[in-house]
Amino acid sequence: MPNNQTKALVQGSMMVAIFTILMLISAYVPIIFIVGLLFAPLPIAWYSANYKRSSSILVAVVGCTLTTLTSGITMLPFAFILALIGVVIGNAIYLKKSKLYLFMSSGIAFLLSMTIVYVAYVQFAGINIIDMSLEILRENYEQSNELAKNVTGQVVFQPEIIEAMLKTIELTMPATVTISAFFAAFIIITFNLPVLKRLGLDVPKFAPFQNMRLPRSILWYYMIVLCINLFMRPEFGSTLDVIVLNVSYVLWILLILQGISFLHYFISKKEMPNGVKWIATLLALPLSSFMILLGIVDLGFDLRSLVKGKTKE
Repeated sequence: MPNNQTKALVQGSMMVAIFTILMLISAYVPIIFIVGLLFAPLPIAWYSANYKRSSSILVAVVGCTLTTLTSGITMLPFAFILALIGVVIGNAIYLKKSKLYLFMSSGIAFLLSMTIVYVAYVQFAGINIIDMSLEILRENYEQSNELAKNVTGQVVFQPEIIEAMLKTIELTMPATVTISAFFAAFIIITFNLPVLKRLGLDVPKFAPFQNMRLPRSILWYYMIVLCINLFMRPEFGSTLDVIVLNVSYVLWILLILQGISFLHYFISKKEMPNGVKWIATLLALPLSSFMILLGIVDLGFDLRSLVKGKTKE
C-alpha cells in the first residue's frame, strides 16, 4: 500500500510538472502555443485514467496553482478548463465508458467551465467577453463601411442591417457557445486519445462517421420549431424567439452532420476513393440547405437501406 501511494505521488508530481510546462509553452511560445493548449489535458487525463477521482482532482488543482504562479493569473482560466477536461477524459477511461459518454461528458465539462470563467470575468474583473466581441464586430463593420465609402462612394452595409446582424449574433450566442464547446472537446479528444492509447491505456473508439445515426426524435423537434416559426411567429428578441432561434441553430448543425454522414455512407458503398469524401464534405458546407434536407430525408425515410439494397443488386 505505501508503495502504491508513493508511486501515485511520484507520478502525480510528474504529471503536474508536464501540465505546467505545457501551459508555460502556451503562454510564452507564440508559434507552438496551440500545441501546448491541445495537449495540456494529456498528463491530467493519463493520471485520471490510472487513479481514483479524488487524487486526479487534487493533481488538477495543484497543476492550476503552479500554472498561475509560473505563467500568471491570465493563464488560470485556460488551466482550469483544460485540467477539468483532462480529469473528465481520464475518469471516463478509468470507468471504461463508451467514447460517446466520453465525448458528451467532455463537452458538458467544457461548456460548464467556460460558463464559470465567463461569470468570474464579469463578476470579479468587470469584463464581459461577449459584449466586447460584439463591439469589436461593430467597429469592424463600421470601418469596412467607411473604407468602401471612401473607395466607391457607397456603403456595403446599411446601419440597420449591421444592428440586425449583431442582434442575431447576440441572440444565438447560447447555441454558438454550446456548439463551440463540444467542437473544442471533440478536437481535444481526437488529438489526445491516440497518444493515451500509445501510452498503454485502453481507450474507447467511435463508430465510423458514415454510420452516424441521430435519433428520429430530432425530426419531431425540427417540426415543432418550424410550426412555431410558421404559425406563432414569436416577436424578435422575445424569450420564445431566443429559444426557437438557438434550438434551430443546433438542429441545423446536427442535420447537416447527418446529411454529410449519409454522403460518406453512399460514397463508401459505391467504393469510391476516400478523396471523394473530402471533396463532398467541402462542397457540403456551402450547400448547407441541401445537407439539412438530405439529413431529414435520411432520418425520415432511411435512405441507407435503399442504397444498401441497390448496392447488393
